[in-house]
Order: sequence, then structure tokens, then C-alpha cells
Amino acid sequence: MEESLIQRLESAVARLESISSSSSSGFRLIESGADEAPLDPSIAAFDDLMVQFLGRVSAAGEKIGGKALEVTKVLEEAFSVQKELLIQIKQSQKPDLAGLEEFLRPLNEVIVKANALTEGRRSDFFNHLKSAADSLTALAWIAYSGKDCGMSLPIAHVEESWQMAEFYNNKILVEYKSKDPDHVEWAKALKELYIHGLRDYVKSFYPLGPVWSLTGKANVSAPARASSKAPPPGAPAPPPPPAGSLFSSDSSKAPASRPKAGMAAVFQEISSGETVTAGLRKVTDDMKSKNRTDKTGIVGASGKETRTGSSSFSKTGPPKLELQMGRKWVVENQIGRKNLVIDDCDSKQSVYVFGCKDSVLQIQGKVNNITVDKCTKMAVVFMDVVAACEIVNCNGVEVQCQGSAPTISVDNTTGCQLYLSKDSLETSITTAKSSEINVLVPGAEASDDWGEHALPQQFISVFKDGQFLTSPVSHSGA
Repeated sequence: MEESLIQRLESAVARLESISSSSSSGFRLIESGADEAPLDPSIAAFDDLMVQFLGRVSAAGEKIGGKALEVTKVLEEAFSVQKELLIQIKQSQKPDLAGLEEFLRPLNEVIVKANALTEGRRSDFFNHLKSAADSLTALAWIAYSGKDCGMSLPIAHVEESWQMAEFYNNKILVEYKSKDPDHVEWAKALKELYIHGLRDYVKSFYPLGPVWSLTGKANVSAPARASSKAPPPGAPAPPPPPAGSLFSSDSSKAPASRPKAGMAAVFQEISSGETVTAGLRKVTDDMKSKNRTDKTGIVGASGKETRTGSSSFSKTGPPKLELQMGRKWVVENQIGRKNLVIDDCDSKQSVYVFGCKDSVLQIQGKVNNITVDKCTKMAVVFMDVVAACEIVNCNGVEVQCQGSAPTISVDNTTGCQLYLSKDSLETSITTAKSSEINVLVPGAEASDDWGEHALPQQFISVFKDGQFLTSPVSHSGA
């Protein structure tokens, strides 16, 4: 009997300690119902989600460090903010559109912070940053307010948001599959966080969207952020927050009495019937092109603008072709250079090509990874690659593999010619947000012409047997 009583007391103390730690870690409760909110089953389940799934991502991020840890901290902050919002929803009445926009502002600020980490020059952790930032849009399920709000149902929204991030998450799995298990664990844990964690949570508690209180406070304010610090006395007031958010309110429309400006004013004047041509000059016969004697049909060479400056210098910075830290070849801002060569390389080094135009680069040896980023009319010829060759944000590029490459990925690119050798015909080619992708393969004999194959960029999805089946669009005709 005494042992049973002691166990019950210990479990009660443990529960009180967990409630105290969660409330002291930055979750501010409003005064109405502050004691009941943490005990709500949906809030307790969200705590379990954060401990079980988010904790696994955090543990892997701690082992990796660097930018991966930084974006993991932002991920933790976003889920903490979502918990604050869920507590507020339990205690408040549903606001109007303007109030909902203000209510969701803290979540929007964290998402903007995550996206800011992906901007600028790509780092070695770009895939980590991109997958985490894109995945955070799944937390916007909380903004669902009905079938007319322009969003998918919460469960579908979480799944669709993860599909956006999975492209970069798969890159992490491919790149570190045989190199570093911590990165693989981080990528797998991130997927579990959304597909089995957040999706199942939303399915259990909010399949039709958040459930607002019918008897709570009418005016909902944005939850206080634990990380924000009050300005010191005498300091100037902070500037107003940016207008962009998860929603756009119609309350800011200009009144009807406001005079029109820009093209609207032009069309209004034309349709008003006024003498809009009153200020035009009359064209006489000698001013007509057919009667002018000072013009000929020959374009003079002196009329063509010529560029006398050096063609090897970019506006973004000086050209580079160098090995950094003994591990990464950097080729940047090369313009009009047809004889770029990297010959002293090994399988532990990577090659990063950025901001080049109208140039040709030859990589004579096996390297670990090749990335071609923001290049125009660039040609890259390489022998072998261990991990992958990535083409990102490019226009009109040509890439030729003379040896083998397990993976070639093309992302956000318009116009790309891929030349494969006989040793690389089993290469896996991944495309996303790209068009005009052609793959050329050698013929059966050495004297045969190359075969050209266009990768599909249009797809059709059909719902069959409880799921969508997607296949490329095929055009048939005479």
C-alpha cells in the first residue's frame, strides 16, 4: 500500500515538474484558463511530438554543428511558436482576417528568418538550410479557416509542404550516405518530424483546421516571444513590422474617391472622350520615313556598340579559379574563357562553379561533387564524380560526363544539355522546376550518331485506387 502511494506521488511530482519546465521555456499563457491550457490533450500531445521527433533532429544537429545547428535552432523556435499559438487558440475566439494576420505574425517571422539563411552564397550546408526552411511552411496549416481560404486541408498541406523540402533532403541522404551518419540521421529525423510527427498530430486533433474557443476572449493578440528583449529606457521605438505575412488583408484598399494613378489614369483619360490628342504635333510629308533622304538601308559598322573592356571580369567580382582549404575548387565569375582546366584534383575534393558565362571548364580527374550555380551558356566536361553533379539556377548550360556519375540533379534551370558516356548510362537524373532538358547518349557503335532524348516537363495525375498516379504527358499526332 505504501509503495503504491509513493509511486503515485512520484508520478504527480514528475508531471508538475514537466509543466513548470515547459512554461518557463518561453511559452507565455494568457490569464484566462492559464492552469487548464497545458493540461489539454492536444497541447500535451504537441509536447510529446516536440520531445520525440524534434528532439531527435536537435540531437543530430548538435553533433553536426555549424549552419546545420543554426537552422535546427530556428526549427525549434518555430515549433515553440506554434505551441504558443495553439494555446492561444484554445482560449480565444476566432478573429477576423486582419486579426488572424496579426496573430500569425510570430510564426511568419520565424519562417522569414529560416529563408534568410538560404540566401547569398551557397555554403556546404545549403541542402540542410533549404530543406529545413522549405519544411517550415507545413506549420502554416494553423492558418486554415475553411474551404474558401485558398489552402488545402491541414493534413494535405503538411504533406505538400514536405514534398517541397524532400528534394533537398534527399540530396543530403545521397551526399552523406557513406560519409557521415550524423547528416543521414538529421535528414531522416527531419522527415519523421513532419510525415509521422506533425501529420499524425494534425490528423488526430485538427483534421479540419484549428478549433477556436466559443467563450474565450474576442480580441486575439500575437503571443509574446520569449526571445524578444525589451528596449532599454530612453531608446527610440522600433520601426513598424513589415507588411508581408502569411496573409494579405483587404482592409488596406484605397477608397473609391482616391484619384487613379499610373496606367489606370491613362485608360480613364482615353475612355473619358476628352481631346487626348490635342497636344500631339502634326506629321508633315517631309517627316515621313519614305520621304526622308538622310536614311539608308545599310547599317553602318560605327553604329554598333562595341565593348572594349576585358571580357574576363564580372560585375559581381574578380574571376577565380583556385583550391580553397585543400578540399574545394572554386570557379567564379569567369566570362568568355574557353580554356579553364582543373587537372590536379582527387576524389575527396569538390568543385563549385558560380556566376560564369560563355565559358568552358574541363575537370580532368575524379572528384567528389560538382555544383554549377547561376551560370549562363556554360559548358562543363568532367571524368568521374563520386556523389553527384548538381546544376542549379542556370540558363543554357551543357554538361558532359566522360566517365561515371551516380546522380545528376537539375534544379530551377532553363535549357540544359546532358551528354552521357556509355559508363554513365545508369545515372539517376533528378529534375525540379526546370525546362528544356535534353539528354544525349552514344549510339550502339562508335560511328553511330548520338541519340537525343527530351526529359518530360509536363505531367498528368489521375486518382485511382485511393491514390494519385502521375505519368508524363505524351503528345500524339500525325
